[in-house]
This record gives sequence, structure tokens and C-alpha cells, in this order.
Amino acid sequence: MSLYLHNFCFGIYPYICLAVFLIGSLARFDRDQYTWKSDSSQLLRTDQLRWGSNLFHIGILFLFLGHFVGLLTPHWLYGAFVSAQDKQMLAVISGGIAGVLCFIGLSLLLHRRLTDPRIRLNSHRTDIAILAILWLQALLGLATLPFSYAHREDAQTMLLLADWAQQLLILHPQPATLLAVDVIFKLHIVLGLTIFLFFPFTRLVHVWSGFGTLAYPFRPYQLVRTRRLHLPSDQPERSSA
Repeated sequence: MSLYLHNFCFGIYPYICLAVFLIGSLARFDRDQYTWKSDSSQLLRTDQLRWGSNLFHIGILFLFLGHFVGLLTPHWLYGAFVSAQDKQMLAVISGGIAGVLCFIGLSLLLHRRLTDPRIRLNSHRTDIAILAILWLQALLGLATLPFSYAHREDAQTMLLLADWAQQLLILHPQPATLLAVDVIFKLHIVLGLTIFLFFPFTRLVHVWSGFGTLAYPFRPYQLVRTRRLHLPSDQPERSSA
């Protein structure tokens, strides 16, 4: 039974999450565009919001790009420039710093939503739920660092995770690749996939709009036409006196 669950979590579940992530986002944009936003509560406890939001976004953007490049870049592509051991150490150090920033930011944001009655009243249940899930995911990510550091000599964990992710990308899943990986990494992966599953139903959809701004410099010019108001012909003109 445990082997079946393992194969489902790392061979089938990723595709379910990816399908819901893409199709659900498209459906929400098509049917509920007025909900395609991140509700603002910036007038309440602005200092805590500013610190929490900035730390969270700096950390999460670095972590996303780091995971994306680190997992999906084949070893032969960077092997001539940096060894797998050095890459894993770089991931531990840089990922640890970004993870701490992200965790502190999420802690501030979650504390702000849970402890201020006015913000609680302005929050949806999904707002608190997704913050809690992201907070737990950041905590799990930080918990993987000691294990990554312990395996730094052979970089076996990093190579196995990257091989599994690249096989998923080419639609040839190999869940058996992760059998030798510590359970903390598996929990981190499953929860990360679950975030993609919940993505279309939360305020996280506004991330798509962030990517959309990359096309802003290439947008066509906006045409603005004025509508001139003409006085009726029988209305007397005003005197300048």
C-alpha cells in the first residue's frame, strides 16, 4: 500500500495538480474576472504589512526561480562549470537565506491576519488557509536544509530530485527515483504540488497578472479621443465683462 501511495504521489498526483492549475486558472479568468485580484487591506497595520509583504515576495521569488532552474537544468549543462557538490552547497546557503526571509514575511502576514479583528473581517477563509499552507511549506523547506547539508559530499539527493522533475517534464514519470530520498523532501514536494492544486481558487491567481506585465513595454499605444461639447446655437454667448 505504501508503494502504491508513493507511486501515486510522485507519478500521478503531479499531473493532476498541473492540470487543475492550468485549466482552473483559465476557467476563473474566463468566468470570474472580478475576483482576479489580491484583495487589499493595506490601510490597516501598514508597517507590518510592508515588512511582511516585502520579505515574503523577495524570498518566494528567489525560491521559485531557484527551484525552477535547479530542478529542471540537466547536470550535463552545468557540469563543466560547477560540480554537483558545489551546486548543492550553493542551494543550501542561498536557499536558506531566501527561505528565512520568506518564513519571516509569512509569519508577519499570518500574525497580522489572525490577530487583528478588522483584518479578519476583511479576509476570506481561503486567504488565511493559503497563508497557513505557504507558512508550513516554508517551514518544511527550511527543515530540509540539514539533510541537504549532510548529503553535500555526493549531492545524491539533489541529483535524484532533479532527475525525477526532469522525467516528469518529458511525460515519463519515474516515482521510484525518490524511494531513496528522505521523507522530509517528499513531504515538501507533496505540499508544494498541493499549492498548485489550490492555486486557481485563491488570491494567488494574481501571480499570473505579474507575469503579464512583462508584455507591458510591447503593448500598442492607447488611443484617447476627446468629446467636445458644443453650445446650442440659440444660447447667448457669455460676455467677457
